[in-house]
Amino acid sequence: MMWALVLLPLLGAALSWLVPDNRRRVWVLPVFSLAHLAVSAALLVHTPPPSPAGWIWLDPLGKLVLMANSVLFTICSLYAVGYLSYRLKRPNRVLCASLLVCLSATSLVVISQHLGLLWIALEATTLTMAPLIYFNHNARSIEATWKYLLICSVGIAIALLGLFFLAYSTIVAQQEVSLLLPALIRDAAALHPGWRHAAFIFLLVGFGSKMGLAPLHTWKPDAYGEAPGLVGALLAGGLVNCALLALLRVYQVAAASTEGPLFQQVLLTMGLVSMAFAAVFMARQSDFKRMLAYSSVEHVGIIAVALGLGKGALFAGLLHMINNSLTKGVLFLSCGNIHRAYNSKSTQFVRGALRRTPWSAALFLAAFLAITGSPPFAPFVSEFLIVSSAFGQGNHWTGGLFLLFLALIFIGMASTVLPVVLGEVPPDLERTRYRDAVPTVLPPLALMGLVLVLGLWIPTPLQELLHEAARLLGGEA
Repeated sequence: MMWALVLLPLLGAALSWLVPDNRRRVWVLPVFSLAHLAVSAALLVHTPPPSPAGWIWLDPLGKLVLMANSVLFTICSLYAVGYLSYRLKRPNRVLCASLLVCLSATSLVVISQHLGLLWIALEATTLTMAPLIYFNHNARSIEATWKYLLICSVGIAIALLGLFFLAYSTIVAQQEVSLLLPALIRDAAALHPGWRHAAFIFLLVGFGSKMGLAPLHTWKPDAYGEAPGLVGALLAGGLVNCALLALLRVYQVAAASTEGPLFQQVLLTMGLVSMAFAAVFMARQSDFKRMLAYSSVEHVGIIAVALGLGKGALFAGLLHMINNSLTKGVLFLSCGNIHRAYNSKSTQFVRGALRRTPWSAALFLAAFLAITGSPPFAPFVSEFLIVSSAFGQGNHWTGGLFLLFLALIFIGMASTVLPVVLGEVPPDLERTRYRDAVPTVLPPLALMGLVLVLGLWIPTPLQELLHEAARLLGGEA
């Protein structure tokens, strides 16, 4: 049944490619994404045992990422029906097929227990997202696509070298040669320390570039800024989770060896550096979609800080992964509506969005408050738990810098969001076809409802799953 997660979207991609009509083709997306969501829910309740060779299994870490990605993709596919109705003059065959192939690749990442297979699946997500970033077919989008492919592919190639080093460390240590995760965790302490250390460095750099940890984040502002809001939501809320899962697999091996404390310290440093970069570049940002790219850099930094702190912060970091995924979906879908209504993403022209697109602007404002850690939304809970863990461990410098960067980012983001949402619509602004409608407002509204609910109440099954996943990383239940 786990293979259905991979094969169903591939079947949908083939079907969408064969449908000749732009209007009808887009309906393939919600049909197959809902089917994928149903299979995902069934697997969360009744998880099959590992495959005979052990390459395929859905463990608690995979379940978390599968749940977040499947929900986000389903909501985005429903949004795509309304969004693409405004873009009928542009062919959407490649977009629809690539979205479903990407869903298949992300599902393979989730269920892979072999690091080589995981690497192949992660590279497939890189390749399938490229045509989506290039959807607008202009000079800026091709530049963004080229930068995305170049930096992410170099990063993934560096990660491949890391896997080679990890495999070679088993040979030098005269252990069973394997990239299966359970075997690596079991033999981690016995692996050759030099090759193991080199492997962890290369894997951290490679998967860190795919996540967008600073200073490996330079592809994000262009890719997020030029891609449609629908694609930006999947990049920031879905693909980041896949890269993070790959990093968590390495984290599991590092924690089982003597390299665990060093690996955590590097992650802690990179997390704080990412938050610092976001605080600097978010200030006075005139392009509100590029601003969201720096927000993504901030939040992968927050998760890295949680991983670096370890112990109780691991629960909070995994919770923040889910919260960030859902909230980024609201931000990108609502700002995509605003962009479509104004035909611009510059704060010089986009003003008074509450008057032109009241629902989208209200959602954009609410999601801004949520993503910056304001109560009662879900990111506040996870960020509060992370900073509490930092002070609880006596790591006062980390806790202090964490709070400082959050404050600076709030101010910087507010200086962009508030002028977009408030004020008067410029009188000389061109008229556009887009106005708020149910197909493009209801999906981000549903996500915003989830963000609010998780801020007030975390369901017991989700809490238990988070604790199980944290224990896999060596965290305290």
